[in-house]
Amino acid sequence: MASPGDDTSDEPCVTIRCQDNASVGVTFCDRISFDTDSVRYAVELRAPGLTARVNEVVAWVWDSDPAPFLEELAADFRGWDGERSWQTNNRDLAISAVFRSGGHVGLTWTLRPWPKATGGWGASVTTWLEAGEQMASLTAEIRHFLAGEEQ
Repeated sequence: MASPGDDTSDEPCVTIRCQDNASVGVTFCDRISFDTDSVRYAVELRAPGLTARVNEVVAWVWDSDPAPFLEELAADFRGWDGERSWQTNNRDLAISAVFRSGGHVGLTWTLRPWPKATGGWGASVTTWLEAGEQMASLTAEIRHFLAGEEQ
């Protein structure tokens, strides 16, 4: 489930926790807006034995914001077949989604900084959320976070 400001700092953030295992989660934090065309932010993944962070994911306002992708998933709360996916322009953050019976969405969050660099790394975690209200809430929280709006 998503929860704004789930950490102990005063900085705005959004934390998504897996409803099946609360020790698995994703946090969007450290938002910086240098200009009107982009927003930079950090993404952290956590799971037992794993902590990974990319400090500067870039969302360009015209096409690399994850909120519209999440919004589509929330709108299809009755489900879909197969996998849906989204990624930033430079591919350092990717999200794939599957629907399982019982009305749950599995979101696999993948970090791959410097995807073309030799010796690069990648890490993924999967969070499970309810297809309806939890997905809609997550979408709104991500949209507010990226826009720099207080909730």
